[in-house]
Amino acid sequence: MGKSKTTKFKRPKFNAVGLPADGVKEADAEEEEPGDDSCPAAELLEKLQSPSADVREFACASVSRVVQQSQTIPVFLQRDAIRRLGPMLMDTSLAVRETAAGALRNLSACGGQEVCEDMVKHDVMTPLTALLRESCAGFESSAAAVTDKKNAVEDVAHEAVNLLWNLCESSSQSLSVFNKAGLLDLVVQCLERHPHNIELAISAAHCLHTVTEDNPELLCSLNAAVLGVVESALLTSQPAMAHTLLRTLAAGTLWNVKGSLPAARQAQTLNAVVATLSKCLDLDPGTLIPELRRAEEVRHRSAPAAADSEDQAVVEMDEEAEEAKEEAAAPKHKRNGKAVRVDNDFSDLLPRDKEELKEATALLTAQQTSLEIIVNMCCSDDPSDDEWEEGSSSDECDLGPDGLCDGVCNLMSPLCLSAEVHEALIQHSIPEKVLKKTEFPRKEAMDVCQQIPSWRGLIKKAQRVQSRALTCLHSILSAMDAESLGGAAALQEAAQHLSTLVFGAAEIPKDEEFLEAIISAMRSLLQMIASKNISQCMTPQQLMSLSEAATRCDVVSVRVNAVAILGITGSTLAKEKDAAETLQMIGNALLQVATKDANLVVNGEALDALFDVFADGDEAETASKNIHLLPALKALQPVFRAKIRKEGRGQCSPQQLCVLDNIKVNLKRFIGYLEKVVKK
Repeated sequence: MGKSKTTKFKRPKFNAVGLPADGVKEADAEEEEPGDDSCPAAELLEKLQSPSADVREFACASVSRVVQQSQTIPVFLQRDAIRRLGPMLMDTSLAVRETAAGALRNLSACGGQEVCEDMVKHDVMTPLTALLRESCAGFESSAAAVTDKKNAVEDVAHEAVNLLWNLCESSSQSLSVFNKAGLLDLVVQCLERHPHNIELAISAAHCLHTVTEDNPELLCSLNAAVLGVVESALLTSQPAMAHTLLRTLAAGTLWNVKGSLPAARQAQTLNAVVATLSKCLDLDPGTLIPELRRAEEVRHRSAPAAADSEDQAVVEMDEEAEEAKEEAAAPKHKRNGKAVRVDNDFSDLLPRDKEELKEATALLTAQQTSLEIIVNMCCSDDPSDDEWEEGSSSDECDLGPDGLCDGVCNLMSPLCLSAEVHEALIQHSIPEKVLKKTEFPRKEAMDVCQQIPSWRGLIKKAQRVQSRALTCLHSILSAMDAESLGGAAALQEAAQHLSTLVFGAAEIPKDEEFLEAIISAMRSLLQMIASKNISQCMTPQQLMSLSEAATRCDVVSVRVNAVAILGITGSTLAKEKDAAETLQMIGNALLQVATKDANLVVNGEALDALFDVFADGDEAETASKNIHLLPALKALQPVFRAKIRKEGRGQCSPQQLCVLDNIKVNLKRFIGYLEKVVKK
């Protein structure tokens, strides 16, 4: 029905922090005591006023722990937790500052956008800004005084930067404060600590990657010193996965600010950015994850008791984090009018000495981020609607030779991609590397994760990398021509690979994120193959099973893309001999969707596909008569018109309504065409 475009990825929104394993037990004991709603909110918040710094620290740490169970958050909010915690950011005790920032960070992470906006209303940004200024001012003096590995001032800054990241992602008002209060320089100072404190630098890099996206006001204040620090992070050479993540985030930030770079440096910077993403995608989690696990085993042999207690603590925290993650990820928020994909990262819940697991987490996060950056490189900056594969060519209502408004025929005309970006992506073999990432890591790596409770969260992260790779492949197919992607042979090989991903198992995967990504990639690829008259690789049985799986999915875009795939395949088959039987199956499936799907957009896509499949050819004419297409469409016509009148304005954007109006016109014309066919 329309040209398929991918919504730009936003930075992962929330990143919560947990208490160290030795700080959890007291909080657990506190939770077990009976109280209002089984939540000790009143008592903990009262302890924030204690004259004892130790009691205040315990109270903040306990709040941080308890609010990871998101069902407790309303109780804390009702008792004015945000207003009480805000001043604690400037407590006289550094330990209280750190735990207070951690508590607010968890509230923002597990409570979602509404809690973040509530924090802004309670002016959390003012003490947070003061805390960051004081912390950054103390970096050098604190570093000189530190004799062990823990730097208290940097730990405070780490929590503060993560809280700032959450707030700026969710609240435009926070972003405005960030721009006006000179917070950019403070976050850059934190990034500059990467030789000494990689965790602080990564948090700062995440924050910079967020605040530099779609923020022209901030871009005006960028200077050579800021760019120099980001570039120095990009050019680090340490092989550790944490540094790979740091370089990836620096690359994303430089892509965001590309318009502010001196013209003479833009080409060089672009090449460095793409080279960084390419090197990240070269890494193989299937090999590295088992290696990291073996390294952890070697280390644990010298301290088995400590390892057992660590694993148990991580398992407990993972369960709570996963629950909080599901709660926070439920809504899809918007910033600057664009959809935000929430992707929570709870890696900070890991104890400080779970280094191998942190490295594995950093690897998968870096690869996911790299793929999201490439998606954004391939995407137009024009706003688009989420569900209608977004920006329909039918909007223009160009009349084709059959008298119908031009719909699917221009479905996948390439999006605008600059010659420089195109050349860089090809030079660094990005399309091939993205296709490789659509494969799931080999079984050995996932078995390692499954066997060790504390590593099981990596399986979901690996699945997300695969889904991002499929979305990235869809964007690349939308932005490049067939020749750039290797020609007919490469496209057929890619199509066969995607078919294996979908049909290789006993049944089609039901995971919505995977299904949405794979089906959008298949739609893009099949359309490109059809436009080049390359033979399709899906059997009719596979096509029908994919369609059936999609119709059971709640995600509208999955159903839209499945219908489009039926239309693409059917219009290709209509040109071949002895295809009437398969066309009948496709026609019946499309009629079923057009008639019974609850979503008006999906109904319209199904009708548009019907027009395309049965527009011309002897096989199509035979099939249309056998399935009684004409009387079915005549019966559907008044129902479709009434549905547009009743539901259109409530369900659809103005752009979508324009497309639906075109389909309504096309339906009338197509019925007229079928009446002539019947009279032959």
